[in-house]
Amino acid sequence: MVDPKTLKLVAMGNPLLDMQIRDGEEVLKKYGLKSNDAVLANEQQLSIYQYIVENYQVTYVAGGAAQNTARAVQYVLPEHSTAYIGCVGKDDLAQQLRAANEREGLESLYQVNDAVPTGSCAVVITGHDRSLCTNLGAAEKFDKAHLETPDVKAAIEAAPYFYLGGFFLTHGVESALVLAKHAKETGKMFSFNLSAPFIPQFFKAQVDAVMPYAELVIGNESEAEAWAQASNLETRDLGEIAQAIANQPSVIDRPRNVLITHGSEATIRAVQNGSQAFTHPTPKVDNIVDSNGAGDAFAGGVLAGLILGKPIEQAVDIGHRLGGMCIGQVGPVLKFPKEPVV
Repeated sequence: MVDPKTLKLVAMGNPLLDMQIRDGEEVLKKYGLKSNDAVLANEQQLSIYQYIVENYQVTYVAGGAAQNTARAVQYVLPEHSTAYIGCVGKDDLAQQLRAANEREGLESLYQVNDAVPTGSCAVVITGHDRSLCTNLGAAEKFDKAHLETPDVKAAIEAAPYFYLGGFFLTHGVESALVLAKHAKETGKMFSFNLSAPFIPQFFKAQVDAVMPYAELVIGNESEAEAWAQASNLETRDLGEIAQAIANQPSVIDRPRNVLITHGSEATIRAVQNGSQAFTHPTPKVDNIVDSNGAGDAFAGGVLAGLILGKPIEQAVDIGHRLGGMCIGQVGPVLKFPKEPVV
């Protein structure tokens, strides 16, 4: 049960079980995938899950971008600070996700769909890059009515911060707007992540619908470039793109911050109506295992810093530390015992 006295963040997204393999160059070619990208599986790609199980050593990791971020937030904050909303099937995969959240102190406020299995994501590692191929399964069956159930409604009313994974916009913009509008009406903070290039490319209307409520927008360089192209912005300069996103119409009283990560290069930050973008150097990481979940961990660190009352500059530093920790491990996991990040 969520404790309204301690709850700080409610995140919403697509809960998935990651099926991770290494040295997957042949898989990328076979299924028409790109490194360092994320797609929804088309009909020709649906066999990838069985294929990698039969031909590779698969590591199973509790995933889903917003769920990863929520666990990263909980890694920094005191116990019982986070809750996560999404839809799962009635199966063992869902139990694995619940167990992973429970281990790390994240409250699972799942809707359960009896007819559809829990979603899964093939994570194909090549070098330091990861390619994500997702079958949403039960995740895309999320029903807005779940937000009115007693536990979920209590969590929404208690939490002062909200985070939305952009992947959720492929099917759940009405539910996303419930959180966004509640945040505006109550003076709380609503944030979201662009999540993948195809989100601003093919779901621009949904991105535009939630953008006016967003006090914080996070993305990486390819997602920012996709947003610029979809918005007919004729530049590839990340500072200019970040500033353009920051200056999008807003219905909130506080200025919007936009953070664009760029791998090992500096993170770009723009502030609504600012004159120029800022840069935040990214600390060097020597021991890189894989990049799966690094952006999610970064987002979690930033949110945790803001929840703790840190200035945005220090929150970005915390995000960098968690992202660096994540790429030194297998998948989107921040292992115990905890390392100090604040």
